[in-house]
Amino acid sequence: MDKLQAEGKARKEATSGRADRAGSRDPERTRASILAAATVEFAENGIGGARVDAIAERAGTNKRMLYHYFGDKEQLYLAVLEEAYIGIRTAEKSLNLSDLTPEQGVAELAMFTWRYFLEHPEFLSLLGTENLHRARWLRQSTRLKELHSHFIDKLADLLDRGKAKGLFRVDADPLNVYLTIAALGYFYISNQHTLTTIFGRDLMEEANIEAWKQHIVQVTLASIRR
Repeated sequence: MDKLQAEGKARKEATSGRADRAGSRDPERTRASILAAATVEFAENGIGGARVDAIAERAGTNKRMLYHYFGDKEQLYLAVLEEAYIGIRTAEKSLNLSDLTPEQGVAELAMFTWRYFLEHPEFLSLLGTENLHRARWLRQSTRLKELHSHFIDKLADLLDRGKAKGLFRVDADPLNVYLTIAALGYFYISNQHTLTTIFGRDLMEEANIEAWKQHIVQVTLASIRR
């Protein structure tokens, strides 16, 4: 080993040691930094193209800390998926749908979902990756099943109130309502580049984004009104 190689190895080991010490002093911060860095890496490159070295570099730590907190790349990917879903479910709790009239509640949920998709394109990228793998990692999570069950129960209560008042169809299904909202938003954003090119309309212009939000609300309500 020549002098330059030796110096490079020494710098690398020193940097690694500092990262180890920093991680041990503030484990929650280190874990959060790794998750944030991994979210970007997986959203950009998928699980197959994502590199552990790149994640560690983005997080300002080293691979040893990454393996210490998450075990391996696959477990880190699952943690990223869980955090992504927890993020949207946690944000949905702020809606307080029980305080709104049935129609207002459905409209607010539709608008919230649309805004969330726009503000978190990484969430849609992660969904795309996981669907390519047929939910291989998502099926391993018990946390997500509990989160989704609770959310659907709240939406069901909202629809039941609307049915009791004669506003909604008696066969309106909460899962179908959510799928309608999510599908209209997901397709628009995930296919924005091809659709903009084909139809010659910039879908991400503010006026078009606002118009599509209103369209999602109108279509969703029209599908369940009596």
